[in-house]
Amino acid sequence: MKKLIVLLIVAAFLGTAFVAVAQDKGPAVIKMDRAKMGVVTFDHAKHQANTSDCTECHHTEGFETCSSCHRKSDSKEDVKKYKKAIHKNCKDCHKALGKGPLKKCSECHVKAK
Repeated sequence: MKKLIVLLIVAAFLGTAFVAVAQDKGPAVIKMDRAKMGVVTFDHAKHQANTSDCTECHHTEGFETCSSCHRKSDSKEDVKKYKKAIHKNCKDCHKALGKGPLKKCSECHVKAK
């Protein structure tokens, strides 16, 4: 009987842990502060509210950050790949939807005063 109770407690704990992990949708706001043109503040929560499919932006199963694949180092080539990936993902979606920042760099990039 004790083994059954322990087993049920362990199962309940693991079930709760899986639910918590499933609900973790990453940070609400992401700041990309290494951009030369100025800080880009990305409202991750707002974008999540507009879609139920994370793969619209994340094209990997683990939903890694863009920089985890597209910017392995600070080499010019890696920075270029990262910038291209970010711009393509964001700009293409905004153009397709016809809303959000579309025309000026400063709509996303904010220089410190």
